[in-house]
Formats: sequence, structure tokens, C-alpha cells
Amino acid sequence: MYLIKQIGKAFFIGILIFIIVSVIEYTNGYNVITGGHLFEKFIWNQIYSVSLFLSNMLIFNYLIDKYDNDIFKLKYLTVGFIGGILVTFLTLVLLRYAYKLINYNTSIETFLTEEKIPNYYISMVISFVVLSVFYLFYYYKSTQEIKVKEQKIIAGTASAKFDALKNQLDPHFLFNSLNVLTSLIEENPDAATKFTTALSKVYRYVLEQKNKELVTVAEELKFADLYMRLIKMRFEDSIVFTVPETISNPEAKVVPLSLQLLLENAVKHNQVTSSKKLHISITEEQGYLIVKNNLQPKQTIKRGTGVGLQNIAQRYALLTDKDVSIKRTDTEFSIGIPMLTKNTMTINTQETYISDKKLELARERVEKLKGFYVHFSIYLLFIPIFIWLYYQSNSNFPWVIFPLAGWGMGVAGHASDTFEFNPFFSKDWERRKIRELMDKDDEI
Repeated sequence: MYLIKQIGKAFFIGILIFIIVSVIEYTNGYNVITGGHLFEKFIWNQIYSVSLFLSNMLIFNYLIDKYDNDIFKLKYLTVGFIGGILVTFLTLVLLRYAYKLINYNTSIETFLTEEKIPNYYISMVISFVVLSVFYLFYYYKSTQEIKVKEQKIIAGTASAKFDALKNQLDPHFLFNSLNVLTSLIEENPDAATKFTTALSKVYRYVLEQKNKELVTVAEELKFADLYMRLIKMRFEDSIVFTVPETISNPEAKVVPLSLQLLLENAVKHNQVTSSKKLHISITEEQGYLIVKNNLQPKQTIKRGTGVGLQNIAQRYALLTDKDVSIKRTDTEFSIGIPMLTKNTMTINTQETYISDKKLELARERVEKLKGFYVHFSIYLLFIPIFIWLYYQSNSNFPWVIFPLAGWGMGVAGHASDTFEFNPFFSKDWERRKIRELMDKDDEI
């Protein structure tokens, strides 16, 4: 199927070349409309087009498989063009010999004796122009695909952040807390009042801290203690919770709400009854906060997605080289989260990330500029070559305008992409349109 598609492309390009060459010959006084002669010429034109296209596609596909988008770097682009010229020349030699062998029964010795380099000028020029247009088309296509991939990555990142926030506090915790509150209102109004106060503090902390990158260990431990009071009101004496009275460095940082998620997972995945008490402890060990609990898994439980723990691990991975520690034995399960200091953090603030991103974008822009300048230089180099070929052809028709103009449009398109210039849709128009669509979405 792929081969048929490529042959179809080659056939279409051949038709275009045949029409252009026929028009040039006609304007120079050649009688191209001669029935069978025209048909035979068209057939050979298509044989040339398909053979040259497929032979160059072999080189192009090999380079793409080996270098991917690096093919547009100068050294690989040079290799591609040199390889294309050599393959084109070899294919032309074989095709010209096949033509003379079929039509004139020319021997290989006679062919090699009579053959001259100027016989290949026009075919080589046409092949070079087609090859250049093909490279430009693929370059444009690859840049568009890269932009789409970048947008998908941005969308995926936004989705991951959303999942992280969504999993910071399980909705079931809220429903269960309201059920406990309902029962306490009837049984123990004073306890219900305390429960409501604690619940409001929990959610206030969630709202205050969820958009922060880091909070102090002291703040997080205080919240964890408050959170477990609510849990213990629900399970009464079925949970035994201990938290360290002192921390070696209370100003060290942790990811906000990470302890809450770990404590919630311990309660969610284990049996909690008066006969099977759940023991949960938070300790400090070698720069880690360790959340540990005895293992007594529930018999029937909906299998977790693991998204919560993955989010914590990924968020720490952005901040430090120290991994989140997960250990499991037959009787115990523990998770350790790093306590971050300036010495253990690989990035300090969001500004560092933005600075790195700016550097990355600057490097990409330099590569784009280099690619354009190389392309423009090659174009300038070939202008006198095309003009020389035109004078050598002694043609009355100014055919040289077509390849120069066509290639020039390609250079102009490359410049527009490199310098982000669009005469029809300016940057101001883009900003206005984006703002207009954003305002419209807000109204909805």
C-alpha cells in the first residue's frame, strides 16, 4: 500500500513535469503534438519520474529512519543531497541506456562511448528542484508535527496537574465525614461541634496549600495530626496514630498534602476494627518522613489506580534527586518522602524552570536560524548555476524563471516560519483572536 501511494505521487509529479517541459518546447518552436510520438514521450517521462522518485525515496527514508528530525542539521542534509545526486545520476544513466537499447539496440560499449555529461544537465536540475521541494515539504510537515506533540505534552501536563489536585483529598473522605457528623449531632452535640471545627480547618488548609509547590515539615505534620483526629472520630479507638514530637529541621520542605494522601491510603486499604487496630506512625529517618502502618488488607476492595502515589513521586522528581521510598513486608508497609533543603533540591523555584525553558527555546531558535541561512546560501549558490544552464540551452523561452521562482517561494516560506512573520495573520491579530475566544468561553 505504501509503495502504491509513493508511485502515485511520482506519477503526479511526472505529469506536472511533462506539462511544463512540453509548454517550454512548444514556445521554442517544437511540434510536441504528434500523436504516437507524444504518447511515447509521455510514457518515458513517467518511467523517468517514477524511477527517480522511488530511488531518491530509498535514500530519504534511510536517512529519516536513522536520523529522524536531525536530518535537517547541516551535515545530515549535505549527506542527503549528495546521496540524492549520486543516486539520481546512476538512475539516469541506467534509464538512458534502457531507452537507447530498446529503441536503437545500442550496445553498452557504444552507449558509454557516445554518452556525454551535458546530456544529464536538464534532468539533474529537474531532479534537484523536485528533491528540494520534497525536503521543504517534509520540513514543514515535521515542524507542524512537533508543534502538535508539544501541545499534547502541555495538555498531558495540565491533565496530570489536575489529577494531582483531584487526588489530594478523596471525595469519600468528605462523604464519610458528613455521615460521622450527622451521627454525632444526635449522639454528642459537643463532639459534633469539635468535629465541624476540625473539618473546616482541614479544608481551609487544603485550599490554602494546594497551589503551593512546597510547605514546611512543621505545617504538614500539624495538618496530618488534625486530619487524623477526624479519622479517629470516625473509627474511635480502632486507630493508633503517633507523630514525632520534634523534628531535626522543622523548616525543611515537603510537597503539600502528601502526608494526608499517604495516611488516607493506609486507612483506605486496610481493615480498621476494634479487634484489628490499625497502627500508623510518622517518624524521621535519615532526611525522610516515614509513614508506616501494619498490614491487614481488606478482603474485598476496589483496586486502586496508583495515581496518587505516582503524582507524589513525579512531583518530588521535579524537585530533587532523592526518590520516594516504598517498602513492603509481610506485616508492614512504609513510604518515605524526602525532607527537602537547599542542598537536596535540584531546582529552587519556578523561575529556574522558566529560565531553563527560555534557554531551550533560544537553542531551538538558533537551530532554526542556522537551517534557514544554510538553505538561503544554497539557493544563492544555485542561482548562477541555473542562469548558466539557461544560456547553455540556447532557449528562447525564459524557463529559468520557473525553478528560481518556485525555489524562491520555498525560501520565503522557510523565512516566514523561521522569523515568525505572517503578512496575513499578524501576532496582534493572533493575540486579539485568542483573547476573544477566551472571553467567549468564559461567557459559556
